[in-house]
Amino acid sequence: MSAQRFSGQPLSALRRFVQLPAQEAAVEKCEMCSQQLAPGHRHVVNLDTRSLMCTCPACYLLFTQAGAAQGKYKAVPARYLRLPAVELTADKWEALRIPVGMAFFFYNSRLGRVTGFYPSPAGATESMLALESWRELACADAAIDAMEPDVEALLVRRGREGGFECFLVPIDACYELTGIVRRRWRGFDGGEDARRDIDAFFDALREKSRAADEAHLP
Repeated sequence: MSAQRFSGQPLSALRRFVQLPAQEAAVEKCEMCSQQLAPGHRHVVNLDTRSLMCTCPACYLLFTQAGAAQGKYKAVPARYLRLPAVELTADKWEALRIPVGMAFFFYNSRLGRVTGFYPSPAGATESMLALESWRELACADAAIDAMEPDVEALLVRRGREGGFECFLVPIDACYELTGIVRRRWRGFDGGEDARRDIDAFFDALREKSRAADEAHLP
């Protein structure tokens, strides 16, 4: 298996999720116009660096249209879907070459391919996908094929009892999860604090997610 950690500029996508508590309490400002931001503000992705930018509502709207800023920036949507139709098995998961129980996959338009990452104490670590295995997974639900490139991802978690949960989420949710793992993980198994925070993240994700068959897909 070939794996590679995010390094250099892409790590900036994680910074806002791994700050110390005192820094988290600081007032955040729009990274485009410097307006003070409310909690739960939206993000824009810089497609060249894969970094997330905090934005106010007005600046966010500037990048919701395709081709805005000559395609350099793209607004992260707020679509959360459960994908119960995706039936993963342990063998299929192994074929994807993911060595842990959580991963996210998104189409990187700059690279022209789907990329897969798994949260780790070192950050988001890339795993080289087996193309045929990904195609088989993508055919399992129309929502996967309808993912918005660069800004939406398929997030998968393997349960302690062996089953899998699959969600279509905004890419910033994946960075948030990676920040939790990087900040809280201790020792070989993560420790109680990490497990509690990861469980809380997925509890909140289930609450805000609709079933894919209830959602309007393009």
